Amino acid sequence: MVLLRDLSIFWAMFHVYFLFIMLFRSRFAPRKTVLAAGIGMGILMGMNVAILVIYGMEVLAKAFLFTCSIPSFIFFYVMSADKKFRFLLTFCLADTICLWIMAVTNLLDYYFGGEQYILLLISRLIAYPLVEYLIWRYLRKPYLELQNAVKKGWGIFAGMTMLYYLLLVVAVQFPTNIIERPEDMFLCILILILMLFNYATIFSALYRQLLLYRKQQAERVWQEQKNTLEAQLSSQQQIRKMKHDMKGYVATLSGLLAAEKIKEAQEYLKGVEIEAATLLGQFCANPYLNAVLVHYFQKLQELEADCRMDIQVGEEELPYMELCQIMSNGLENAYDALKELEAGNREVSVQMKYRRDYLLIRIRNRCKDNLHVEKGTMPVTEKEGHDHGFGLMTVQEAAERLDGEMFCYTENGNFVLDVMLSCHSFQKSLA
Repeated sequence: MVLLRDLSIFWAMFHVYFLFIMLFRSRFAPRKTVLAAGIGMGILMGMNVAILVIYGMEVLAKAFLFTCSIPSFIFFYVMSADKKFRFLLTFCLADTICLWIMAVTNLLDYYFGGEQYILLLISRLIAYPLVEYLIWRYLRKPYLELQNAVKKGWGIFAGMTMLYYLLLVVAVQFPTNIIERPEDMFLCILILILMLFNYATIFSALYRQLLLYRKQQAERVWQEQKNTLEAQLSSQQQIRKMKHDMKGYVATLSGLLAAEKIKEAQEYLKGVEIEAATLLGQFCANPYLNAVLVHYFQKLQELEADCRMDIQVGEEELPYMELCQIMSNGLENAYDALKELEAGNREVSVQMKYRRDYLLIRIRNRCKDNLHVEKGTMPVTEKEGHDHGFGLMTVQEAAERLDGEMFCYTENGNFVLDVMLSCHSFQKSLA
């Protein structure tokens, strides 16, 4: 009958590996991940089998933390795409779930199975696939999405999970197995029940973070659509205005030419050309990017802001979706900041040019004197003032899609947004 117990233990060890594979994000291809994990965990399981055969279950239970948990932690940490607290939470979560099932089935066998280990084996054969199905069905997809979306705030959850894992190990295995300590049974059962409520709290908090992330993503999409529609509407209005004014221009030119005032007609035609260039704008040969620049140039002109554009790109094919996101959000931030300043203090400059294998974008605008942003930090949006911060996450995400980086900071009364994009990523984005 002891053989049934040993088989149930190795069945549980196999499912620790399987649970973790479902929840963690590997930095390698799926096939390579499964192969490497299978080999690594196979070696660990073989080593633990040898310890069990030679020294017995009591020694294996006490040494399990060092013969399996810590080596597997190091092994999967090397393979994981997530580091620090996100990885720690996932690792401890898989281990704790499996250890919890082992403890519960052990107690069920003690009370109802007569320690024959038949109930122990059957309950574990059912429990692990059932829990894995529930995790695959309801937890895996949102959990992976959350790991990809939320970069911070994992520390407290990881700490709670690690402490509960250690608490469970101590309660179940030290100084001896819980079934040999009847006086501690009630305390162990309370800990097992408490862990259910603890993990329900953790998953509830993580799910609320996921909902918040999705809401923020939807708001950014709506803002992008709003900016695009405003740019299109503004362009259409300018075209209609030019069509309307063109009749007057033609009439004036016809009068000057009829009076044989050639010089005056030429000067008037130059004035019309300048005005048309001002209204329609031509900052960039790329029509999508140019529409965004024209739209915000006109908005900034309405604020009587000193706006300088230095755009040295556009003839070539560009990933205009990401570039329009970067420019529209960056210029929207600049516009919101300049609205809070006095008319004579409104200045903004926009630069876009190549340097070696990178496309550099810089938007610099005057800002409030009390605004201070260190390089490498993300400013917080003020709902009333809208100084800076709204849309910067979108800028950062767009830059990352093009293998680039975003930095923002304040210097000499100016807010500076710097974006550096890898030109090698452009073809991949356009493909």
